[in-house]
Amino acid sequence: MNLLKMIFRSTETDAAVRAEIWRLGVRHCGWPLEGALDELREPGLPMERAVLLRACVDRLKEGKAS
Repeated sequence: MNLLKMIFRSTETDAAVRAEIWRLGVRHCGWPLEGALDELREPGLPMERAVLLRACVDRLKEGKAS
């Protein structure tokens, strides 16, 4: 784990992250990681949404989606 991730841990609950990963998979035809990355690039993304999406990306890159 890098230093910035240790300092700036996500405040999102595990349940919220798992639920959002599920929704991302549904919205993006089974590709939740790619969908989250695409949504993070959208202009005008609210900060709360960006934090949740970053938590999803981190979880998916760790390989712990479930």
